[in-house]
Amino acid sequence: MAAREFGHVGVLMGGWSSERGISLQTGAAVAAALARAGVDAAAFDVTRASAARIGGAGFDRVFIALHGRGGEDGAIQGLLETFGIPYTGSGILASALAMNKLATRRLWAEHALPMPAFSEAHEGGGYAQLSAALGPVFALKPACEGSSIGVSKVSGAAQWPDAWRAAAACGGPVIAETWIDGDEYAVALLDGRMLAPIRLQPAREFYDFTAKYEDDATGYHCPCGLAARDIERLQALCLRACDVLGITGWARVDVMRDAGGEFRLLEANTVPGMTGHSLVPMAAAAEGIGFDDLALAILQTARAEGGTA
Repeated sequence: MAAREFGHVGVLMGGWSSERGISLQTGAAVAAALARAGVDAAAFDVTRASAARIGGAGFDRVFIALHGRGGEDGAIQGLLETFGIPYTGSGILASALAMNKLATRRLWAEHALPMPAFSEAHEGGGYAQLSAALGPVFALKPACEGSSIGVSKVSGAAQWPDAWRAAAACGGPVIAETWIDGDEYAVALLDGRMLAPIRLQPAREFYDFTAKYEDDATGYHCPCGLAARDIERLQALCLRACDVLGITGWARVDVMRDAGGEFRLLEANTVPGMTGHSLVPMAAAAEGIGFDDLALAILQTARAEGGTA
């Protein structure tokens, strides 16, 4: 599709989630890339007050660059469908499912997809109850946050109070999962196919917010070092994980590989970052797709009514 055929494109960015700052970076990068490619693109800072004005902004389609609640959970998707504006990424249901890690895990479990052992966590249960079910070391995280916000590694009862407060402060349910020591991989979905996996090598204890966005010592390996058959197995698992949730357009799936060599799904992200530290642009670059072309390819997938053309 020629750039002019996209019409007037809104790049929705900002929002009101805890990931607002990262979203502004993603949106600015995407808007600049689309403009360089000749698209009539305009950045639109979404707030609770401005969201209602999207319908009257004259957008022919939008690129959703909103991370977290309000932008990645089906809310903005529902608003855009009400306005009849085609948008990038997954529809309402898939977005809502993927944003909620408990809902994601329960659905993946129904389809026998491999994951770390997990449980919904409650303050009253404490470390003793969860460690009995999941092992002495587990991750505690808010079920409806991204960017590793509120995530802690818990390896003893003394760490429980602070870990609980960090996760619970984000609001919504809290999930605990068995801690896996092993390599972490990120696999991007782009228009129905999985891109080259990236192996992450954080300089910190795990791939937390600082490692993702601030620490230049984090290592990103693509090629990832896996044998060809293991890459195929990993990509097939991630594609299946997306299909089960109904994810379309573009996304990123995060996976751990345990000591036995088995891949374990962590989560799916329906609006991944597009910043200087982001993984989807890295995976695309490894396949010869530059940032501007990637932004165009994602925009090309924009559909109305949850993925129906």
